[in-house]
Amino acid sequence: MIKKMISILVLLATAALARQPNVIIIFTDDQGSIDMNIYGATDLTTPNMDRLARRGIRFTQFYAAAPVCSPSRVGLMTGRTPQHGGLGGNVALDSEGMPSAQVTIAEELKKAGYATAHIGKWHLGHSKQTIPNAQGFDHSFGHLVGCIDNYSHFFYWDGPNKHDLWRNGKEVFHNGEFFPDLMVKEASSFMDKNRDRPFFIYFAINSPHYPYQGSPKWLEHYGHLEYPRNLYAAFLSTMDDRIGQLVEKVDDLKLANDTIVIFQSDHGHSTEVRAHGGGGSSGPYRGSKFSLYEGGLRIPAIISWPGHLPENQVRNQMATGCDWYPTILELCMLPAAEHKIDGKSLMPIIKAPDAPTAHKSFNWKSGRAIAVRQENWKLIITGEKMELYDLPNDPGERRNLVAEHSGIVAHLRQISHEYWESIEKRQNAL
Repeated sequence: MIKKMISILVLLATAALARQPNVIIIFTDDQGSIDMNIYGATDLTTPNMDRLARRGIRFTQFYAAAPVCSPSRVGLMTGRTPQHGGLGGNVALDSEGMPSAQVTIAEELKKAGYATAHIGKWHLGHSKQTIPNAQGFDHSFGHLVGCIDNYSHFFYWDGPNKHDLWRNGKEVFHNGEFFPDLMVKEASSFMDKNRDRPFFIYFAINSPHYPYQGSPKWLEHYGHLEYPRNLYAAFLSTMDDRIGQLVEKVDDLKLANDTIVIFQSDHGHSTEVRAHGGGGSSGPYRGSKFSLYEGGLRIPAIISWPGHLPENQVRNQMATGCDWYPTILELCMLPAAEHKIDGKSLMPIIKAPDAPTAHKSFNWKSGRAIAVRQENWKLIITGEKMELYDLPNDPGERRNLVAEHSGIVAHLRQISHEYWESIEKRQNAL
């Protein structure tokens, strides 16, 4: 009896001492659906992102929560569709941003004893109540609006140019220093200080989002590519170098087996004039940033945890940016969210390649357009126009099957209506 009690006490002590994993989320910006070698690009050099995939699991039907920057980040941070998270569009300079009442994954992890850091782009609010330090992050370094010049750290959009570089709510100046290098330096310092406790880093790099500012070696390397692919590719590989430096720091600290690394683009590539009209690629998919077609929503996504999760494997089930929230909680041995979220834990899929997706359906809204996906079918409604696609047989969304499948259209419209009605009721109840 005494031996049994001692064994139980030893097990309990071991469990108590077991280290919870660190979590690093690498969130790229405006990266095209296939813009990695391992996702099919043949004209790019992306060894570090590809290495992450080989060290973990790569998803082939992974969807952003929205096809634009701020709403996609709401999905990641809250586990909710952007509208459920209180933000349907990009945060403008004169808008409030994501409501501070939303519970972020950083708040969940901080409550559990994690050291938390935001490094890079925020774009979820710039008031005292909505900056990263008010949303669960102990430490914050980066820019609060949509993009900056990587050397002057000025925001160029409407109105006068605006300097936008902050550390923990205080404006800081690093004129002439390359912003991705500053990000790696800041993340490395944070890891050094917190190597002996679990930490969470949201590494939201503002690449390959315009302005395209690739390093000279990559501009020369891609000199044979047509414009603007050459500029985009140079900036993408410049970003890949910095991702490699970040992961190398984890390895140097001998924390690789203690650290979950999640990688995702926020949505598809940009074709805006500031992006030289394009440069990125959605491959076989139709559309790009701002679009509810696959090219705006289907993105590269990876999870890696050496020694704990499968390595060099692929998952073809549907998953979304909202799903990281509950997945992280489960992997970190924390209770599930007490409040209603839209994300589903990816652990069943991660453990078994033939497991079904946890999503019976998923809904998107962007401007006047809405979309709903269930099993093989995707319905897009823009005003009076309706489009129905059988994605496995038509991933490029070229054959509109509305006329042939009126019953499926009615069914998907009902799912969409019920979801958005439920969101409206929740918001009205607040």
